[in-house]
Amino acid sequence: MAGGLLKFRASNREKGPSMKLLYLLHVLATVVWVGGMFFAYLVLRPVAAAQLEPPQRLRLWNGVFGRFFPWVWVAVALLLASGHAIIQQWGGMGLVPMHVHVMLGIGYLMAAIYAYLYFAPYRRLGQAVAAEDWKAGGAALNLIRQLVGTNLALGLANISLVFVLPMLV
Repeated sequence: MAGGLLKFRASNREKGPSMKLLYLLHVLATVVWVGGMFFAYLVLRPVAAAQLEPPQRLRLWNGVFGRFFPWVWVAVALLLASGHAIIQQWGGMGLVPMHVHVMLGIGYLMAAIYAYLYFAPYRRLGQAVAAEDWKAGGAALNLIRQLVGTNLALGLANISLVFVLPMLV
């Protein structure tokens, strides 16, 4: 197995400027999405909770998400498109190592969690803020917090897998 993987790596490592561009798009999209979640979850959230009353905090988060989530949609699209293009450059799913399959599965799970977050609790947050229903807004924000925390953990794990799993096989 290791000999096959080494052959795979040697023959498929770089395929010119188009492959480098795909990697660049993939990494930039990862930085936007995972970095944005890291900042929101570990930096902004604790400060907002400590310094703002619920109405102001919920308005802040609704506004932050309104600016961040369109970028996440772009990042998700770029990640899926560039990821599949890279896999095709490598010869398709049948030829890529197992860690690529694992990473792709995690990526799809993250995208599904994000889509749910966007179309359910984020929508409810916006409605609650517009209606000044702070209890409902708090419940929606709490669910968003849990989903972002889950996606952040998955994203950081997926980034780590890029480096760890290839060493294990």
